Amino acid sequence: MNLSADLIAQISQYDAEKRYQFLLKHVVQQQEIWILTDEHGCVMLNTEDEDCVPVWPAEEFAKQWATDDWAHCQPLAISMKDWRQRWVPGLLDDELSVVVFPLGEEAGLVIYPDELDDDLYKAAKKSK
Repeated sequence: MNLSADLIAQISQYDAEKRYQFLLKHVVQQQEIWILTDEHGCVMLNTEDEDCVPVWPAEEFAKQWATDDWAHCQPLAISMKDWRQRWVPGLLDDELSVVVFPLGEEAGLVIYPDELDDDLYKAAKKSK
């Protein structure tokens, strides 16, 4: 699903919590979550306390974030099935967190992968 320029502009004004809610809804609808990759694998960020994998609800937002040091990175969709079965356990094993929907200079919420998975599960149940 391609997002309109107007919708992207509107979402770009959201704070981190509202972007998180958008991500939950959109990921459940599309059944995929987006990361950035480079020749070494998944892009990672460091916060003050955590090593994190950034995630986005759509390719357009991942591309929009991939500038400057990250301009060589490519967006990659992960199916919800793969996210639940492979990524969440792997991130937990590696003691990595998730930074949800960073946008421009705006940091995203930093949460544990199992918390994001729980919230996605709850959002999926609500949407039925």
